[in-house]
Amino acid sequence: MAVLDMEAGSRWIVEPSPSNITYLKAENARGRHILVQPALQSNYLLVDDIEHEIISLHHRLNGGKWKPGRMVVETSPNNYQVWIHASRPLPLSEKRYWLKKLKSDPGADPSNRWGRCPGFRNRKKKYRDPAGGFPLARLIWIDWKYNADIPKVKLPTPAAEASSFSPQPLEGGVCPSLTLSRLQYDRGDESSTDFAYAIALLRRGLNEHSVRNRLIEERIDWRNHAGLKRKTAYLKRTVQRAMRIVEST
Repeated sequence: MAVLDMEAGSRWIVEPSPSNITYLKAENARGRHILVQPALQSNYLLVDDIEHEIISLHHRLNGGKWKPGRMVVETSPNNYQVWIHASRPLPLSEKRYWLKKLKSDPGADPSNRWGRCPGFRNRKKKYRDPAGGFPLARLIWIDWKYNADIPKVKLPTPAAEASSFSPQPLEGGVCPSLTLSRLQYDRGDESSTDFAYAIALLRRGLNEHSVRNRLIEERIDWRNHAGLKRKTAYLKRTVQRAMRIVEST
């Protein structure tokens, strides 16, 4: 589990223990987001930001019974996340293929994904109601017993795939289904990788806030920017520098 402070651009891990529920509720009440992810990420796929119609199409059988290996969370009214527990490890390339087929949010890359934890409030400002309340993320269904048999697919070679993720603007406008990963912009050191990835995301229409959150989610090693103030200043500096490059080219 983790707590995400969107305003400060920071996230910290919390042991998933009943003894921490009071702490997590308090952080949620302060406006922070409570997140969850499986320990063995290679066998899980998170389908994000889908409506009930997509749930019925891809995650239920004709008789209405749930397909195996699913955990379904309603994160806000008629907005869902579905964790799929695969019977085999899935490389990132396969995950990206299937997420496109399953109509997942194209901006939510499967690398180091976090989902919203049921039982806590979705504190995104756009969901605030006139009374000042926020919707509760609800557990709709969970299958602990079975796994999903996901067919293997033949995908382009890594070299061909990488060449399609150029940080340059796409001809004819931005392709909404394109998903990017920080791993695809590895430059040999963390700062250069962040900068290249930020440029790529900005050129595909993401705003400053979204780019900062993607860097927080996908970068693992923050030893060079320990502490909230240093980390926040670094992210602001990196993203604004990338914005100047994008705006001038």
